[in-house]
Amino acid sequence: MQNCKLFVRQAFVSSTLLLGAAMSVSAADWSDNSISYLYGARFSEPGIDDGIAKSIFEFTHVDGYQYGSNFLNVQVLFSDSADPAEGSSDGATEFYVVYRHQLSLNKISGQNFTWGPVRDWSLSGGVDLNTKNTDFAPAKRMLVIGPTINFDVPGFWDFSVMYRSEKNHNGLPFAEEHDVRFDDTFYLETAWGIPFQLGSVPLKFKGFANFIPPKGKDGFGNDTVSETLVHAALLVDVGQIAFGKKDTFFAGVGYEYWKNKYGSSSSDTAGTEANTPFLNLEWHL
Repeated sequence: MQNCKLFVRQAFVSSTLLLGAAMSVSAADWSDNSISYLYGARFSEPGIDDGIAKSIFEFTHVDGYQYGSNFLNVQVLFSDSADPAEGSSDGATEFYVVYRHQLSLNKISGQNFTWGPVRDWSLSGGVDLNTKNTDFAPAKRMLVIGPTINFDVPGFWDFSVMYRSEKNHNGLPFAEEHDVRFDDTFYLETAWGIPFQLGSVPLKFKGFANFIPPKGKDGFGNDTVSETLVHAALLVDVGQIAFGKKDTFFAGVGYEYWKNKYGSSSSDTAGTEANTPFLNLEWHL
């Protein structure tokens, strides 16, 4: 738990510095903050046979400014006892932080590079950070940078081809390497948030998907394999229906598919493939 507290402080300071540096260039033209709650009963972790119930709380900040945009997502994930904390029968706690910054070609150049289905072209960069108080004690530190296509849709839909560099940690005593440096490789990342109407019902389809090719050896000396993650949710704008307040409160369901989680082969290790429906509530501040 001490490691988790230290990580929270480090993540808060790092995220604040990243956002502050980006936004000091120019004040935000627009911003949005939200708090979400997700619950699913069939999440998975490598090495655990049973499904894991998780309650997930997240804070999300997005903004746009003179030259681009910022995205920050901070998740706290509480597992049930099927995924225990180190030395305890209680469920583990994980912190996961994602930060992405985009520099817009249209905004920087002052020209319009809209082309067919493409609204803009961007250069994206950022970090993923995590920690979890299990025996495995992961400590992911991932840097990414690469070009992004911003599609011309209601809301947004981005697709990025990234260069990816990752370090992590394997705290198990029989691991060959405890501090793991994976091979640098490419990384495909897409995210979307598209509002639409179904009759008189206002809806939003949101989510993200990632693909990571093999990235060398893991902490056990095993070859990693390609990893695929898809996380999507369909939400109803309850605030607009019930109170006439658009984009304030959403509720709906989602689905997460994770194949070869963390690059571990699903044929060799239990718990590396997840098919998880979940409940999703979202409040915009």
